[in-house]
Amino acid sequence: MGRLAPALTIAVVAVAAAAQPEAHSRVVLSQAMPPLDGAHLQVTTVEVTYPPGGSSAPHSHPCPVIGYVLQGTVRMQVKGGPLSLYKPGDTFYEAPNGIHMVSANASATEPATFLAYFLCDHSAPLSRKVPAAKTVPQP
Repeated sequence: MGRLAPALTIAVVAVAAAAQPEAHSRVVLSQAMPPLDGAHLQVTTVEVTYPPGGSSAPHSHPCPVIGYVLQGTVRMQVKGGPLSLYKPGDTFYEAPNGIHMVSANASATEPATFLAYFLCDHSAPLSRKVPAAKTVPQP
């Protein structure tokens, strides 16, 4: 079998490309960031999986965090904000040093997994426990 002529080869490639479904994109989160030192920026991605009924103790993060839910449903609440439920494909934002009052799996039977993207401009542990006194609502 011989080689295809260059013009025919281009036509075959163009038809094959046209037959491919086009990509779909959507903005899932647009959030202004606090002032950061651009010379020291580092992104760290952490996968968090809560087993059925699992949760974490109240904590905070020294850097802005963007979360993206992969599986299950998670309950989240930062002190002073509403309790929110996030499902696969949902995103959430946490400002630096906010007190994360609730971070839990909403299901008692299925695991929940999300990605947490930390955007930091300084070296510090990504999470730190919050003393119980700071988790009590103020009058």
